[in-house]
Amino acid sequence: MRTSIGMLAAAAAGVAFAATAALAHHGWSWAEEEQSELTGVVRTVTIAPPHPSLQVETQGDGLWKIELGNPRQTQRAGFVEGSAKPGDEVVVLGNRSLDQSEKRMKAVRITVNGTVFDIYPDRIRMN
Repeated sequence: MRTSIGMLAAAAAGVAFAATAALAHHGWSWAEEEQSELTGVVRTVTIAPPHPSLQVETQGDGLWKIELGNPRQTQRAGFVEGSAKPGDEVVVLGNRSLDQSEKRMKAVRITVNGTVFDIYPDRIRMN
């Protein structure tokens, strides 16, 4: 009986840890409150879960990882396979990582060759 209670407690702790890790990954706590714009050229596009993302090279600051919404949310915004390709010009509005040594941003809006995709329209604070 003790063994099964111990195993049950260990399993519950594992589930709680996994849920906390998932929330931390998918939340916004890692990003700055203030939004900023980043302009550059798309180097790679990944549509795969957990988050579609772009690698964007800026002229003065190098290569950045741009995270979009979850795949469904990104698709609802109209951003699908083929919406961006390497070489496209992009303007990203989003929230930069709190870790200033990390070149990572959570996009709320991206504009690819003049086409606007509002990934998180309710979070857009700049125009």
